[in-house]
Amino acid sequence: MVFLGGHLAITSITFLTFSVFAIAVFGYLLGRITIKGVSLGTAGVFILSLLFGAFFYTHLGSQLVVSFTHETLEHALKVPYVSSALKIVENIGLILFVTSVGFIAGPGFFGDFKKNFKSYIVLGLLIIVVGGLACAVCIIFDVKVFGREYEKVAAMLVGLLSGSLTSTPAFSAAKATVSSDELEAIVAVGHGIAYLFGVVGVVLFVQLVPKFARANMEEERAKLSEANPEKPSKLSGKEMEFDSFGFCAFSIAAILGVLIGSFKIGNFSLTTTGGCLLVSLILGYLTKIGNVSIMPAESTLKVFRELGLMFFLIGAGVAGGASFVQYFEWVYFIYGIIMTLVPMVVGYIFARYVLKLNLLNNLGSICGGMTSTPALGTLIQTAGTEKVASAYASTYPIALIAVVVVSQVLILIFK
Repeated sequence: MVFLGGHLAITSITFLTFSVFAIAVFGYLLGRITIKGVSLGTAGVFILSLLFGAFFYTHLGSQLVVSFTHETLEHALKVPYVSSALKIVENIGLILFVTSVGFIAGPGFFGDFKKNFKSYIVLGLLIIVVGGLACAVCIIFDVKVFGREYEKVAAMLVGLLSGSLTSTPAFSAAKATVSSDELEAIVAVGHGIAYLFGVVGVVLFVQLVPKFARANMEEERAKLSEANPEKPSKLSGKEMEFDSFGFCAFSIAAILGVLIGSFKIGNFSLTTTGGCLLVSLILGYLTKIGNVSIMPAESTLKVFRELGLMFFLIGAGVAGGASFVQYFEWVYFIYGIIMTLVPMVVGYIFARYVLKLNLLNNLGSICGGMTSTPALGTLIQTAGTEKVASAYASTYPIALIAVVVVSQVLILIFK
């Protein structure tokens, strides 16, 4: 028994735990299905999470809190216990994944960024600006064809844009910029509708492009190594370790990342994602402070990266599935597809033919520019190397800032 919101309640944490791991089992089985060399991979967990949320979200809520005060169960279910629990699962997953990626990319990050920083900045900005233009065109089209109000259409489609780019910061900024609770709800609906293709579309893209390009992955990994050579370890093996797995060092990075991500300037903040990524990149680059190792074991980072991605997709997917069915409209889903595909394809073509980035740096940058955490996990598996994380980590901060600004500008323009 625990106190929730000042009322004594019984929580069925066992049921939530069971649900999370059941989704993981069947999601990974779905992700293993391969058609012509293409599979969903970990994104299979996201599909199962959406389906679970669509059909069992209310049941999960009824299991998670059973009130025996004067409140009725119907009233208790209106309190967002279930959404809070899922948000905890999502955030823990996000911290595990992003911090692991930062540590893995850290040793070679600054050398790669120095060599290609202009390309990463241009590509990150281009992807977000093209996405914003696609959103503006869809807003104007919807108002002209369906006769809906500009303000409501803008709220819905900027929500779609944040979902298409799987960007929580853009989602938060859009909600903070609209002028009413009703418009905030509309932003949330748009985000939920577009999130599905926003995840799956980029995941499939990073698998399909190498196949269409008939890329030789051995050669592409060699090109990536030339652009981002292996840095000799700064560790001598004599450093003091807090623990053999590196859990303590990892936790320090996570704590600092969450704190830094919590600072706000106006409506902008790095968020947990940006804060944990920044701190772990720096600590991964340093690897030690004095004679103390601050680098977790490689095996720890690989396990945390996959475990974190799984938890993140389950937490986001179950909550998204609940609103996806309720508010789904085909026209909004199509807008979301446009806002995912157009910036991604334009960015890829520009990076290949103008910036002359090699294939894996190109795709890593696309993942960062699209702020797509799940796609990076898939790309690492497809490429067979962790080094693609450097391009993601270099482009991500630029895209993060740009998408927040673009989302706010769109809402202000179409008020």
